[in-house]
Amino acid sequence: MLFSRNGRSDSLTLEGRVLAPAQGIDECLRITVTDGVIAAIEPAAASALVIAPAFVDPHVHLRTPGREDEETLRSGTEAAAAGGYCAILAMPNTEPVVDSAAVLGALIEGARVDALVPTGFMASISKGQGGQELSEMAELASAGAAAFTDDGKPVVSAGLMRRALQYSALAGRPLALHCEERALSKGGQAHEGRVSAEIGLGPYPSTAESLMVERDLALAAAEERPLHLMHLSARESVHALRRARDAGVAATAEVTPHHLCLTDEAVRSLDPNHKMNPPLRSEDDRSALLEALRDGAIGAVATDHAPHARHEKDVPFEDAPFGVTGLETSFAALHTYLVVPGELTLETVLERMSTGPARTFGLGEPRIETGARANLVALDLEAEWKVTENGFRSLSANSWLLGKTLRGRVVRTVADGREVFVA
Repeated sequence: MLFSRNGRSDSLTLEGRVLAPAQGIDECLRITVTDGVIAAIEPAAASALVIAPAFVDPHVHLRTPGREDEETLRSGTEAAAAGGYCAILAMPNTEPVVDSAAVLGALIEGARVDALVPTGFMASISKGQGGQELSEMAELASAGAAAFTDDGKPVVSAGLMRRALQYSALAGRPLALHCEERALSKGGQAHEGRVSAEIGLGPYPSTAESLMVERDLALAAAEERPLHLMHLSARESVHALRRARDAGVAATAEVTPHHLCLTDEAVRSLDPNHKMNPPLRSEDDRSALLEALRDGAIGAVATDHAPHARHEKDVPFEDAPFGVTGLETSFAALHTYLVVPGELTLETVLERMSTGPARTFGLGEPRIETGARANLVALDLEAEWKVTENGFRSLSANSWLLGKTLRGRVVRTVADGREVFVA
């Protein structure tokens, strides 16, 4: 399900405060890795570094095939390594769409040559993401698809969504859903509220998301099938998720760093790097997302890393495409904006960036224990650094953090037993 280029496993030693919330570990330790496997864990003196299970990102756009000017398998996975990730899942809204075994197979072979960190590929729910006919889900699953999504587009037809849930059982792969009622979001550029009204941007109401969330949860309940809700942004969506989970629906969800850190007040700058789908919403929405992340109703942080070429974003806000990058800045953004001010604990951030998303998609959970394949990240919580365009390994620099100074940085990443990044 996850693929990366062949390479020799590494032997190395990491020492610091080891923090693995899912395992109940919080102590100063020395971790010895031999041929890619954790061979020994021993007590150590205090250190400035925090060592944690490496991160897993279930929502990344690698733009390959079709837009290699924006990102490639090599550049995207180099960015992931620099961000502390040991595994990522790539979206299928490429050119062509990943809706056939041939396109999927080419990506898998490409990952075996170019991917620095293990990479999985989602295939589309519908052929061409057209929303008219289901893709060959069983064949795609056999070919290596990690999950199914039409991300970037909602599955408009309730009938097709129902059949997708039924066929996902046969394919043995989860569905990951972009929830948007386009009759309500059409022409929307920013969250419907005071900010969009005052600066004259087309409104994108919360209900455009939450109505589709409620529909898909109702279908999942009727079919008794699990589903995953992508990049939630609205308070009403969180409430619907909680109700469904309380009723026994096997629903999971993710939230992005930008929706956790920002509100629509940031859109007043008219910076196209603050334009994303779903849009930045109100403080009430942000608070609901934070609370759901704290208590586990939302179990995963996902970047929705969406690279765009400079010329595409260097236009007026209304004309710019939706989407921002995030792989290289996700931990530092959450640490700076949420952990340092006390809105989230470091333990919550680490768990929701690692074990949470891995568990959601049935991937191997990064663990710090002898005999485990090494998937580790070393963090310097006191390091301060400025986000600059020339500092990215990604081919694109459409980050909402450009020019900002962040506190906390990834300084080393070990993915599947190999050291893939050293600052």
